[in-house]
Amino acid sequence: MLEKALNGGKSYWLWLAGLSAVIGLAFLVYMKQWTFGLGITGMHRDFTWGFYIAQFTFLVGVAAGGVMLVLPYYLHDYKAFGRITILGEFLAIGAVTMCLLFIVADMGQPTRAMNVIINATPYSMLFWDAFVLNGYLALNLIIGWKLLEAERNGVDAPKWVKPLIYLSIPWAFGIHTVTAFLYSGLPGRGFWLTAVLAPRFLASAFAAGPSFLMLLCFLVRRFTNFDPGEKAMKTLMKIITYALIANIFFFACEIFTAYYSQIPEHMAHINYLFGLGDHGHGVLVGWMWTSMALMIGAIILLVQPKIRNNEKYMPFLCLMVFFGTWIDKGMGMMAGGFVPSPLHHYNEYVPTAPELVITVGIWCVGFAVITVLYKIAVSIKEEIKA
Repeated sequence: MLEKALNGGKSYWLWLAGLSAVIGLAFLVYMKQWTFGLGITGMHRDFTWGFYIAQFTFLVGVAAGGVMLVLPYYLHDYKAFGRITILGEFLAIGAVTMCLLFIVADMGQPTRAMNVIINATPYSMLFWDAFVLNGYLALNLIIGWKLLEAERNGVDAPKWVKPLIYLSIPWAFGIHTVTAFLYSGLPGRGFWLTAVLAPRFLASAFAAGPSFLMLLCFLVRRFTNFDPGEKAMKTLMKIITYALIANIFFFACEIFTAYYSQIPEHMAHINYLFGLGDHGHGVLVGWMWTSMALMIGAIILLVQPKIRNNEKYMPFLCLMVFFGTWIDKGMGMMAGGFVPSPLHHYNEYVPTAPELVITVGIWCVGFAVITVLYKIAVSIKEEIKA
């Protein structure tokens, strides 16, 4: 089936060429980081995770969001998702690929990644995070490829694939739960030290992942003859609505607990993010209020069926959800945990130009992977239809 990726029009090859050019530039910048070290980034003693891990945290959710297609289709036989389930699985592959690359970038040098294997420590959440991410990548590669191959040949998929499908469902929940535990397992960080962090991560994942998938479905329908199906898209919009409401509800629970109980450590982080109090620092204040406005505004629009089910508005609603959760779960989550420090020092962080270039390059790698996989999937589905 790989030959399908080699047969494309002019736009397809120009898109891949453009992505390759950006990836090449980012690689050159990464070579500078490899040589010089993480000193070229904006990270410092009080802010040891930055823009790379912020992207990683968000993209784990995008990868986990694919389970919102797999679960209804395979466990509840929801036929409407039959056409786009493969797109969700291939999106997960691209998202996990980016996750792993962001981890490598954050380590400074790729050779350090081997320490997770050579010096494996089962009591470390980092070890389990590496395990579940690589496992989820392998599961989606095997399941997606075998199912697409069987569909192309007009035969049933091998019987051993079905247990892997069932395994991938709790595994999807697991990858984001373990990621949340990376944060909530650090007792010195009040903003992360909450039992509701994992549910909050999952809720945002089930909003951001389907939103990104919806945007990709619109692009696929725009540039190919593949139609994801009206019923499937409307159902995805409902899932996004409920998940986003749950995400805001969990955050409201955090606000209530912090301020009603007057917990100084918890209030300090929230005050910093939203410009409350007299700390005099506010790099992210505008971003965080924008995030809240996008998510709450999206909820107000999404709960109205006439707007939610109107395909003219769907892309804009999905963009609102995607960027709202990207800000909140990315830099908002990072800065919220690191500023102020346990000693209540306000040492802020701003990503540098090299960090941004490397980040864009890794996103381009993900888009290239998704483009090639979607080209294969859509070509085969068009072939079958013909």
